[in-house]
Amino acid sequence: MTRAVTDTHGLIWYLEGSVLLGSRASQIFDACEQGDAFIYIPTICLVEILYLQEKGRIPLEYQQLLQDNLKAGDINLVLVDLTQDIVHKIAEIPRTIVPDMPDRIIAGTALYMELPLISKDEKIQRSQVATIW
Repeated sequence: MTRAVTDTHGLIWYLEGSVLLGSRASQIFDACEQGDAFIYIPTICLVEILYLQEKGRIPLEYQQLLQDNLKAGDINLVLVDLTQDIVHKIAEIPRTIVPDMPDRIIAGTALYMELPLISKDEKIQRSQVATIW
């Protein structure tokens, strides 16, 4: 069964059904909806979604839509809390390559879980984190 961690923009583009979502990423989200894949969501993604809503950059209902999907349990979206072990992995991602701390937290989560990261972020793609797009 396919397993991957998602970056915030991948999750948002999935929620809105955007054509901006990469084809491989879209396939994994589709498989997740069918119960054939698991996608792990670092909790920092929830913070970033809230922040983007407050700035008016994404619709207010995205947070609720995501919460409804997580509560329903009918698709394999799983929250991953930030732990000390993940913090240690964050330290392995050079700030000179990935300067944004939320991005480092997301990438560190993927490293810790030893899973690819659904991300279009070019800085993360230049790091040692395996990405899917």
